[in-house]
Amino acid sequence: MIVTPRIGARVAAILLVAAILQVSFFSYLSLLGATPDVLAVVVVSLGLLGGAVIGGVCGFGAGLLLDSILLQTLGVSSLVLLAVGYLAGRYREGFELSSALTAPLLAGALTALGALGFSAIQLMLGVETQVSLLVLREIVIKGLLAFIFAMPLYPLVRRLLRPALVDGAPAGRGVLARGRVERARRRRGRAARLNRGVSARRVRGGVA
Repeated sequence: MIVTPRIGARVAAILLVAAILQVSFFSYLSLLGATPDVLAVVVVSLGLLGGAVIGGVCGFGAGLLLDSILLQTLGVSSLVLLAVGYLAGRYREGFELSSALTAPLLAGALTALGALGFSAIQLMLGVETQVSLLVLREIVIKGLLAFIFAMPLYPLVRRLLRPALVDGAPAGRGVLARGRVERARRRRGRAARLNRGVSARRVRGGVA
């Protein structure tokens, strides 16, 4: 991803909208006993599109914004989302997204991992939290919900950031470019053959 001031502002707007929706809407939505973590899905999407550095920076910023809005301990969400975005970016740098389900599967797995890490950090900080099999069940459901929400969200984020993506050029332009290169190569080949023919005729004429 090529980050320009305009693209940076667009990424910041995406994170801001995702954080506001997470706090104002999705945090009150209960599906199968768990709340969807849309912000984590967006961070994973940015990591898959931009790489490890961009994913980590976006995760840290999104977590700091979330902690500030909720007036909770600063740094907890930042640390978790930083790790989530970084891991998503590292995967993208090492492997290709060969299937349409790869991004949703990664979003589900990393969201569940982030929820597990968030619970572990709360325990280490001495925050009172419930420890039982229900917590593990909620983490698994969060992962499943992230998988579902990533199906429309990842293509949406990719579409919004399409001008900054290195591989985001329309296929039609690539075909036209290849066609122009091929035509130029053919013209150079014909010119070379004509030059060789002219040179051969001059040599024969001089011999005669």
